[in-house]
Amino acid sequence: MRLIPRSFLWRTILMILLPLVIAQVIVANAFFGNHWSRVHDTLARTLAGEIATMTNFIDSGDVSAVEKMARDIGINVTINETLNRPKSNDNRAHETGRLASELSKRLQRRANIYMDRGKRLVFIDVPTNDNKIATFGTSLYRIYSTSTEVFIIWLVGSILIVSILVTPFIIMHTRSIRRIARAASRFGRGLDAPGFVPTGSQEIREAATSMITMKERLDRYNRTRTDMLNAVSHDLKSPLARMRLAIETDTATNADLIRDIDRMTEMVNGYLAFARGETPEIEQATELPPMLIRIARDAAPNKEIITEFPDVPVQFYARPMALARAFSNVIENAARYAKNRIKISEHDTEDMVEITIEDDGPGIPDNRKKDALRPFVRLDDARGTDTGGTGLGLSIAQTAIENHGGQLFLENSDMGGLRVRIVLPI
Repeated sequence: MRLIPRSFLWRTILMILLPLVIAQVIVANAFFGNHWSRVHDTLARTLAGEIATMTNFIDSGDVSAVEKMARDIGINVTINETLNRPKSNDNRAHETGRLASELSKRLQRRANIYMDRGKRLVFIDVPTNDNKIATFGTSLYRIYSTSTEVFIIWLVGSILIVSILVTPFIIMHTRSIRRIARAASRFGRGLDAPGFVPTGSQEIREAATSMITMKERLDRYNRTRTDMLNAVSHDLKSPLARMRLAIETDTATNADLIRDIDRMTEMVNGYLAFARGETPEIEQATELPPMLIRIARDAAPNKEIITEFPDVPVQFYARPMALARAFSNVIENAARYAKNRIKISEHDTEDMVEITIEDDGPGIPDNRKKDALRPFVRLDDARGTDTGGTGLGLSIAQTAIENHGGQLFLENSDMGGLRVRIVLPI
């Protein structure tokens, strides 16, 4: 037998209601149980004492004192020769049990108790010394308090109210989780989930957003692998065919062959570097300006380098080698296409650092910026035809930045060329 439900909905309801029920039961038993018992004992002792006193007055013949006392305390007293009572009394009922016990202690005779629950009345028959029966009638509330029953009903009602109020919210959260599960199932089969929008609490929306981001990165990964195969096939085929033709026609020169071999080696090394991705690296306290200045001087020794860094640059934990590779690709790309100047600036806030790298080159048209971030795509029409490369620089940089939780944007620079804006969390 399975005691814990399988669904998140019923597990959450159980997690909320079970502690509430246990707490209510403990409060009812530990506090109100003892309180109820003390109240009923006090009521029974008080009424039993009053009946015992009036019985003594009856036995002594002081009827006037009985009538006065009964009138003052609200008890109806009658003395009868005989009574037509049921064979069974209510001495053992839970409402009158304490009164019967107290009367047996105070009276030297047997008293019979009868209840009219419909009218909430109680009658106590006590035999007198002259073989008559004195009947004491009063309200049942004189010996039995219903406040605890009302409290128990309120406890049960409060649990029902909490259930009614909480259940819709739990159902809303459950619906959001189920939508994420259905979308993840479709993503796992390589399908899209049209109309899927993160909903629910902040944590659920963050989980859904992370899943969508993961799906986009996986899609880009698959496209990248396909593009890599196409690029290898296309880029290596041309120099191989040219080398074969030159050798067969006996027109090949060592310089031509070495140039083609160097070009193929460059492409193969780029493909391998991209396929390997990042190697594991321990995060360290990193400060960007020294790294950026060193990379810029190595990449663009013949260009004017303009820097704008804060007086006290922020330090944050990152993988410095991975960041160095990313910034190297971006700065080398700027150096390759810049005419005269490259500008590197840093802007720090409380929770992020923003790096911009600009050049005064030809720039990239807005409709081609997205393609520029795709691997193995070379925008020769926009950036020149003699620059070479495998089209991997910006793609590798974007991957490294995203692995640090940041983002890379391509924008138009005021210098006339391309501005690469990189945002990294601190």
